[in-house]
Amino acid sequence: MSDEMRNDYMEQVKANQQRVEGDLRVKRALRSSSAEPAPQQAAVRQRVELAQPASNAVEVRITGMWRWKTVVVPPNAHVVHTRRGRAEPVHLGLGVSFRFNPATDSFLVVPGTMQTIMINAYSICRELQGLLVQGYVQWIVADFATAYKKLDFSDVEDPMRVVNVQLREQAEAAIKDKVATMGIDEVLSDKQPIIEELTARLRAVAEGSGDSAQGLGLRIVTVQIKEAVVSSKRVWENLQKPFRAERARVARLAELETEAVIASREHATEQERETARLEAESALAALRGKKEAEAFDREQTEAVRRTELHKERVTREAEVTRLRAKEEAEQRRAELEATLAERELARAADNRQAEAELRLSEARQRIANEISAGALSARALEKLPAIAEKLPRPAELRTISINSGGAGGAHDASLAGVVAQVMAVVEGVRDGFGSSAAPRAPSKP
Repeated sequence: MSDEMRNDYMEQVKANQQRVEGDLRVKRALRSSSAEPAPQQAAVRQRVELAQPASNAVEVRITGMWRWKTVVVPPNAHVVHTRRGRAEPVHLGLGVSFRFNPATDSFLVVPGTMQTIMINAYSICRELQGLLVQGYVQWIVADFATAYKKLDFSDVEDPMRVVNVQLREQAEAAIKDKVATMGIDEVLSDKQPIIEELTARLRAVAEGSGDSAQGLGLRIVTVQIKEAVVSSKRVWENLQKPFRAERARVARLAELETEAVIASREHATEQERETARLEAESALAALRGKKEAEAFDREQTEAVRRTELHKERVTREAEVTRLRAKEEAEQRRAELEATLAERELARAADNRQAEAELRLSEARQRIANEISAGALSARALEKLPAIAEKLPRPAELRTISINSGGAGGAHDASLAGVVAQVMAVVEGVRDGFGSSAAPRAPSKP
């Protein structure tokens, strides 16, 4: 059979039915195997163990031998002890141990702990779609005196197995009836109606409708639905498509909003970054300008300082030059004064010499006046060459003719005249030479 023609729901129902029948056949196989030989009983027990892996049997300890045995029951187990010939149980209660005679007595031990039934209900909803509803029911034995009479606890390996199977079947039937009246969306979104329906039905069966005598002596502790699964993969995908599309739309809108926010944030961040960069550049330019201004100010200050230093140096140099010039002027003035003083001294010496010479000349003149004219002429002639050597060379030549006179007194008169003429020549030469020579200081009278 191809995948398109196969009915998954029908196959699940058949498999569940076979499982239920197998669970119910185990107890019958155990009963029928009591009269079989030991090898056959072992084979049946092996099949039972394969069918029910988890053992829920109560560990009852039996001591003694023959007719003097004692049954020790755990404190969390219900026990009923009957004896042949007695209508009522000999012992009935929770954790009651008793003496046991195998020939006349019989007992039944049932766990007193809470039992949990796992439910997998393959249901059809109102839209005729297959659903798997999974849940669990927890129950406990509330009235064992009623329960052991109405329920089958005779399975040695698992006394609660048959009761669990019966309650599970009733629970699955209740779930299927309730799911058949509900839409697929209701089943998937709200499981509370299923829980309420299942709880009401199970309590009506296990506890009775207000009358404990009609119940089974059990108490439903809790009923829960874990999940509901759509059997058809295509229907499940179609149911998810609107939600997925809506989620995709919301996700896409969220992505677009996120992208818009991110873009806006990136733009704002970029603007902030650019603003920060411009501010940094402006601050850097301001700092650079400030540094350059400070450097310029330092340079100008240094230039002014250097100018002032140069001015001071020039001033000092000018002052030094002025002082030097002053010193030189003073030195020149001193030298000039010294020169003038020397000249004055020389002139004074010359004057004194001239005066001395004049006095000498006067003395000589007196002497000459006192001596005769002949002696004077003779001496003048003697001195004439020396005087001529000391006289400067005349610029022009003058010729003087001297006429001779008579003898005797006339001769003396002629000599005096010659001397007078010679003196006149000397004076003339001196006067001619004085025009080209340096002037001499006038002699004192």
